[in-house]
Amino acid sequence: MKKLILFLFAICAFQYSAQAFCGFFVAKADAKLFNKASEVILVRDGNHTTVTMKNDFKGDVKEFAMVVPVPTVLKENDIKTVDEKVFTTLDGYSGPRLVEYHDRNPCEPIPDLTYTWSNNAFGSTGMVMNGAYTVTATDGAVQIEAQYKIDEYDILILSAKESTGLQKWLNDNGYKVPEKAAEVLAPYIKNNLKFFVVKVDADRLAAKGGKMSPIQIKYDSPKFMLPIRLGMANADGFQDMIVYGLTRKGRIECTNYRTVKIPTDRNVPTFVREDFGPFYKDLFDREYAHQGKNAVFLEYAWNVTPSWGGMKCDPCTGPPPINQDLVNAGINWDMNAEQVFFTRLHVRYTKDKFAQDLLFQVTPNKENFQGRYIITNPASGDFSCDDGQAYLAEMVNRRQRELDELQVLSGWDPTDRPYYVDGYRKLIKHEADRNNVVTPVFPRSGNSTWFPKLIFSLILVLLITFFLVRSKENWKSAAAQILLRKSKTTVGQ
Repeated sequence: MKKLILFLFAICAFQYSAQAFCGFFVAKADAKLFNKASEVILVRDGNHTTVTMKNDFKGDVKEFAMVVPVPTVLKENDIKTVDEKVFTTLDGYSGPRLVEYHDRNPCEPIPDLTYTWSNNAFGSTGMVMNGAYTVTATDGAVQIEAQYKIDEYDILILSAKESTGLQKWLNDNGYKVPEKAAEVLAPYIKNNLKFFVVKVDADRLAAKGGKMSPIQIKYDSPKFMLPIRLGMANADGFQDMIVYGLTRKGRIECTNYRTVKIPTDRNVPTFVREDFGPFYKDLFDREYAHQGKNAVFLEYAWNVTPSWGGMKCDPCTGPPPINQDLVNAGINWDMNAEQVFFTRLHVRYTKDKFAQDLLFQVTPNKENFQGRYIITNPASGDFSCDDGQAYLAEMVNRRQRELDELQVLSGWDPTDRPYYVDGYRKLIKHEADRNNVVTPVFPRSGNSTWFPKLIFSLILVLLITFFLVRSKENWKSAAAQILLRKSKTTVGQ
């Protein structure tokens, strides 16, 4: 039985201020960090949408199949395959990044530094191979609107009158469809959507090297959305999706779920350098939970027009996408006359938190943004001068703040790194100065454990106050009863 992969791609698609100089790029958090991540490129221009879908299927290609709802019957020239390098370029260039700076020893003279800048670029190539073939007729519940051979893929465009009929047709033709597929398919059929069904021809795939290419489709529709409900029909737990959006106007944002910025421009300890991948995964997990598990996260937004000579990142993780990369992604306008604005969105969705398909809009917002985390390497050498001693005191405070920030962002316990702060405290010459160095107790920003502690303290105060008041009322009541008994006794006498 062929295993049906119900993809969640588009059916009706869709100041941060740069510093004076870039830091040094250290590491990036790309899509490969997330095991269940799918990737899609959306190019939106007016009502025209180009969608490029990356296949990460592993297993027997004879069991691969993909179903994508589309708003119209696609023509053969609306479908092609592209080189996977376009995903590698966009992912690598937009992924959250770790940057490092280096302190200067205040006891040493300022060196004369000269910087030399160089740019490199590389391209990617698209591949298109078209053909035709025949299939068996349907029983009337499902209509075959078109059929194509595109490179290694056999493609059908289907329409259906009702969801159970489509589910039955898929089952009868060798696809293992989830039991609840009919329920999920029904809204798309009701809205007269078509279904883009893809299989792999194993012989043609082997002839071209054995690796499946990303598929690109284009169409016109006023609606701009991603049908994630279809993708959740056979989902096991949560799924991650990375959306690379390209427009000529500005950012892409979600309209029916909040679009929030991932925490950025945070100073973290130097030892995060060796574990940046796990650090960012834990940071995302923590922020995902903090935002109620129902937000879409902005990880990058910038003007990446190749002809525009301005900064496109700070720091850049590698060469920016060049004209050929963007053409392969689906851009069809003149990039010498019109800009290309690049948005990277990251959504983690589950059945209970994302009950609706994602609706998007293109906004005029051109503010630059990127997920960026900062390591500041301490100076080395002799710190015996007065400025050096002041620097050591500042280092103690800075390093404590970095540990606090680490706990806030990722939940990592910093207590197993006591020397990270104390090592610099011990370098301060005078004991009185060492003891006078004040370190922060709580982080100054971000998520923290202080809020639950504050709530607990307030509840405790209220409880204590309540019992004190009750005790006072009980004491007054007891005193009144004693006085009453004395009064009765007096009267009786």
